[in-house]
Amino acid sequence: MGIADDALRDLYVRGKYRDVILPMMVLRRLDAVLEPTKAAVLSMKDNLDKAGITNQDAALRQAAGQAFYNTSRFKLRDLRNRASQSQLKADFEAFLDGFSPNVQEILDNFEFRNQLPKLSKADVLGTLIEKFLDSSINLGPKPVLNGDGSVKHPGLDNHAMGTIFEELVRRFNEANNEEAGEHWTPRDAVKLMAKLIFVPIADQIQSGTYLLYDGACGTGGMLTVAEETLNELAEKHGKQVSTHLFGQEINGETYAIAKADLLLKGEGEEADNIVGGPEWSTLANDAFPSKEFDFMLSNPPYGKSWKSDQERMGGKSGMRDPRFVIEHAGDAEYSLVTRSSDGQMLFLANMLSKMKHNTPLGSRIAEVHNGSSLFTGDAGSGESNVRRWIIENDWCEAIVALPLNMFYNTGIATYVWVLSNRKPGNRRGKVQLIDATAWFRPLRKNLGKKNCELADADIERILQAFIAFQPTEQSRIFDNAEFGYSKVTVERPLRARGIDTTRAYAPKEIKALKDDGRTAEDGAPVIRRIHKPGKVEADPLRGLFPLTIDGKRCVVEYEPDSDLRDTETVPLKEPGGIEAFIRREVLPHAPDAWIDEAKTTIGYEVSFTRYFYKPQPLRPLDAIRADILALERETDGLMADIIGARR
Repeated sequence: MGIADDALRDLYVRGKYRDVILPMMVLRRLDAVLEPTKAAVLSMKDNLDKAGITNQDAALRQAAGQAFYNTSRFKLRDLRNRASQSQLKADFEAFLDGFSPNVQEILDNFEFRNQLPKLSKADVLGTLIEKFLDSSINLGPKPVLNGDGSVKHPGLDNHAMGTIFEELVRRFNEANNEEAGEHWTPRDAVKLMAKLIFVPIADQIQSGTYLLYDGACGTGGMLTVAEETLNELAEKHGKQVSTHLFGQEINGETYAIAKADLLLKGEGEEADNIVGGPEWSTLANDAFPSKEFDFMLSNPPYGKSWKSDQERMGGKSGMRDPRFVIEHAGDAEYSLVTRSSDGQMLFLANMLSKMKHNTPLGSRIAEVHNGSSLFTGDAGSGESNVRRWIIENDWCEAIVALPLNMFYNTGIATYVWVLSNRKPGNRRGKVQLIDATAWFRPLRKNLGKKNCELADADIERILQAFIAFQPTEQSRIFDNAEFGYSKVTVERPLRARGIDTTRAYAPKEIKALKDDGRTAEDGAPVIRRIHKPGKVEADPLRGLFPLTIDGKRCVVEYEPDSDLRDTETVPLKEPGGIEAFIRREVLPHAPDAWIDEAKTTIGYEVSFTRYFYKPQPLRPLDAIRADILALERETDGLMADIIGARR
């Protein structure tokens, strides 16, 4: 923060330092890396121009020996001495314009050029350049030497540079914690998620190439931590793996940080696989529609409207995106489309659409959600349908409840979903719930709403509970069907006075009965259909009632009364099923009720409270009595003060 305070204190508020410091740090590193091949790049550029070759990117990258280049005649140190601020600004802009398209994308999303008029007018641009070129700071790959040839500052390799950049981003985010949570997941949560998807299958990792994906990648931290974790585990097991990172991010600045971080680490190909900016919404504009990935991690936005995306995709009724309108449970247009006010579960559906189904490991996913994803949405809603689709496909290995106040800008409950399409045998047909809400270490100083963190011991404790897959006080294991239920519509007949109970009434006649006010609870049931004798079997529970008309036994259907219509929630594991439930819970109170089976829908929800609730012991009666007496004494004194008299 030293350069920022020295150069920007009177020009920017602290929360805006990063608008200048982050892109300047990127520029200085790229400039330092490109210095040795500058002449070769300029020569190649001249030759390509003379030959009339327009597609120059690959050749210029080769000349630079990097995944980026700069074709301006300037290096950053050439801009130190300029006669005027206007000349410095013009030359600096030419320097910026010379960078390769991938760097231009970073600069554009940082919106760094927008800062130049302000920096130039305040005569700060030159100061900034001097600060970043100062010999006391080395952002280049070569060491800075003292006059006697000894090393003053060692060179920074790509990994070290990436680490410094990530640390700077972390500090800026934590200093600006009100918005950090939108784009920055705490490192402890990321470490836990990475371990949950890699450690359980560490001994199955083979030498080869693996693809990692984050559909809401923010600054890219999840991808890089996941990559590090996978490489460490592979090395421990004597395997050699190659990883490719893919990410998508709608926020311009955080996308720029993610892309820049990978470039600084020397991972140019990976940087090309990070796609983002305001036009790149993951929901409405999938950057990787035909890709499948081995491992996926994400912290999608929750409680955030996606209405504009929905409208771009044809609206709720017109949406045909194959990620969100699928075939399941015999329904060719099974909708996973959630309420427009919260799209977090669509990010999960997006990931599930990118699973590998033809590899030994399949795909493993870890994604953070708030409690809404566990239970919001009635049977048949998009949210419930996503849960049903996941659980009926047996993809959910576990859901972990995290401690409260773990994230920077929210204190709400959060959960990590761990999903796989290659469950081990002992997990098949089961879901594990882990209550880790009490496993944390308090912070000495709050960072926004974040007041605690997962220590390494806490992460290990959660991981071991997951791997053990045993029922304990903090770990519960359930059959998949435990979370499912049928929402059953229960009908009762419309009744009316003075009607003919031997014939069926047409819809217009039924409407007339209602309009005339002849319907009444003490009337006779109104028949809407009579089946010929022997054609249909009587089944009162399904609205097929036996009746004798003109001496002949037949089956009738009654007109349902919408005012008496009700619904019942019947667990899928209900002994005896829906029929037993209705006979036990409904018919004793409403003997004429029946089920409209066509309206029965299946729903799924997960309730941590139901399974982990610990009732607080009741206070002793003596303590309660003492509190009441004390309150009475206080009240008496207050009343005496108000009315001006004491008893």
